[in-house]
Amino acid sequence: MADVSVLEVLLYEAPIGTLTRVSGDQTLFAFDEAYIANAGRPVLSLGFKDKLGQLITSFRPYHTRVMPFFSNLLPEGHMRTYLAEGVGVNPEREFFLLWALGADLPGAITIRPADGEALLPYAADDDHHDDVGRREKALRFSLAGVQLKFSAVNENTGGLTIPAKGIGGSWIVKLPSREYEGVPENEFSMMTLARLIGMDVPAIELVDVSSIDNLPEGLAVVEGQALAIERFDRLEDGKAVHIEDFAQVFGLYPKDKYSKASSMNIASVIAAESDEADIAEFIRRLTFNTLIGNADMHVKNWSMIYPDRQKAALAPAYDFVSTIPYVRDEQAGLKFSRTKRFDEFTLDELAHLAARAMLPEKLVLDTARETVALFHQNWKMEKANLPLHANVIKTIEAHVRTIPL
Repeated sequence: MADVSVLEVLLYEAPIGTLTRVSGDQTLFAFDEAYIANAGRPVLSLGFKDKLGQLITSFRPYHTRVMPFFSNLLPEGHMRTYLAEGVGVNPEREFFLLWALGADLPGAITIRPADGEALLPYAADDDHHDDVGRREKALRFSLAGVQLKFSAVNENTGGLTIPAKGIGGSWIVKLPSREYEGVPENEFSMMTLARLIGMDVPAIELVDVSSIDNLPEGLAVVEGQALAIERFDRLEDGKAVHIEDFAQVFGLYPKDKYSKASSMNIASVIAAESDEADIAEFIRRLTFNTLIGNADMHVKNWSMIYPDRQKAALAPAYDFVSTIPYVRDEQAGLKFSRTKRFDEFTLDELAHLAARAMLPEKLVLDTARETVALFHQNWKMEKANLPLHANVIKTIEAHVRTIPL
């Protein structure tokens, strides 16, 4: 293999930059001169803006891994291992993972070899010598996160089908967990409650795993219900809408998604980039996930979206799960402002967050109070109608009594 390999980075199908791999397994990202010179250019990431709002154009090289923005386009955990094995790449060699999976990434980004050679070189990983046929059959999409989930097409008959190579589809299918029972039902219920309270939630439905066509081979699929979610980064005509999660905004690798930012930091960005409606929506979601005991609302579970390609807005809600029935936890995934403890989520803590993030305090406190009232109202009416295990209901109700609000 040549000492230098180049991947072209496209945004809305137009080239904007390159990822170059040089000897020593180092990669370097650079914007194209045309993108830099374009005053009306679409935004790739808020993380590429300096303190004056100007485009950052100088980046250091990264070894083995690619820079955090691109690393966060790739899945984590079991999902990364599964897809990497399919294309014969070491899961840690992210340049080659982007080469293999770059045709269907989150948002409006695509990545392709600059020389037009789509097939990975055999030397992409000395530990994997898979045949060409296997690589050509491998799934070629990337959905960031840990959970086993796949792009899917919603057929006219109402069924869901996984595309042959995983590429395309305007729905995401999340399979049942091998470790914890009833997670899809839990997420469906929490997202349904969030919608009833007034939050921006994409279309969701529960589907039987056995009804999903073309599930990949080699998976230990658990029987039962899967959760189908309409992708908010895809339009009805299949075109992409750009999004980025807050690990990308803050330039953090996924391993730091719990530790190197806070809810206050996220709120600061929303306040600077968007409007009071998004600030209120952020407070609703923060309050709601505290009430249900979601200890997994890390920075990758918050995203910004670019409906007009330039102005950022808070993306629709996703990954709302009451985690405490499965893993007892007294702390949120991120620090609110001064504390992570659920039982210290007080009006004073929210006022502190508002002051530090430069949010209107009255808006923050009124929104939190309203969300609590709406939660109790809708929980009382709907808990018996939602597909929740009795243990989940019992755990949430015990937990809510510990929240000072």
